[in-house]
Amino acid sequence: MRLAARQLSPVARWCLVVLAVTACYFATGQIGIQWAIVREQISPLWPAAGVALAVPMLLGPRFWPGIFLGALLTNIAIGPSLAAVSVISAGNTIGPMLAYTVMRRLGFRNQLDRLPDAVLLVTIGAIGGTAVSAVLGTGVLVLDGALGAGDFWSTALVWWTGDAMGVLTITPLLLLAPRFRLPTRISLARWGEAIALAVVATGAALLASTAPAKLFVVFPVLVWAALRFRQAGALLCSLCVCTFTIFAAVRGHGPYGSYELVPRMLHVQGFDATVGMTALVLSTIVLQRDRATAEITEAWFQITEMVDMIAPRQSLRSAMTQRKSDELAD
Repeated sequence: MRLAARQLSPVARWCLVVLAVTACYFATGQIGIQWAIVREQISPLWPAAGVALAVPMLLGPRFWPGIFLGALLTNIAIGPSLAAVSVISAGNTIGPMLAYTVMRRLGFRNQLDRLPDAVLLVTIGAIGGTAVSAVLGTGVLVLDGALGAGDFWSTALVWWTGDAMGVLTITPLLLLAPRFRLPTRISLARWGEAIALAVVATGAALLASTAPAKLFVVFPVLVWAALRFRQAGALLCSLCVCTFTIFAAVRGHGPYGSYELVPRMLHVQGFDATVGMTALVLSTIVLQRDRATAEITEAWFQITEMVDMIAPRQSLRSAMTQRKSDELAD
């Protein structure tokens, strides 16, 4: 397989990657459609937005046609018209590509091991780029007559927050994926703690989605995940919590059932955004602390080695100096 891949021309490899990106976007788009609450295509959690931002970061900006084709295939079956779907697909491509360009110019790194990287992902990736896609897509629906002008802001808000949640929950996990390695030497106690965290996180997510509101129960779990399992654990817990709360909100269960659609989505999206940002920022701070500790430890070992190398020489020099002084005295 590797030999065959090497024999492919650059154009053929580019086409294969574009098709793979198209398939990934389409698959995640179908997941988002299952939760659609406006025109069966605007969802409070749109995982495809997270995929769209991760593609240029991981593969490079030249594979943007895969994002456009994936968005086109996702929306073409639900309309409203080919022209409107084309513009919506263009907006779904322009938003993440614009966010990627700005983030790269500001020094964003895929490792997500610095606090500025997490801040850029939240502000530029999850808030700025998705707003472009939401406003452009909602405006096209209004101009095409598929949506009333009075519904513009409420629809754009749901669209925007859904894309933002996709970026907050999916993009960090995809950025961490290339560095993932299967653990080789993990103690039974560590496995037990991981299983306990998964059970407690699921239970906390379910409890937070019931009435009366118990939303606060998820934050100790996020702290546990970030401190013990770093970004992977915290982000997976965040995705679990956001999925359960959005599922409950879409069906009007739990603490969200007494609200109308727009206030309901505002409440759940505000909570999910807080959970996502807490998981991302806290785990990044913990990772940055670990890196600083490792650098200090390494510097201490280097200083210790230098002292051990200098001490014998310094002792020999002192002995020779003392001997010369004794000879001169005699």
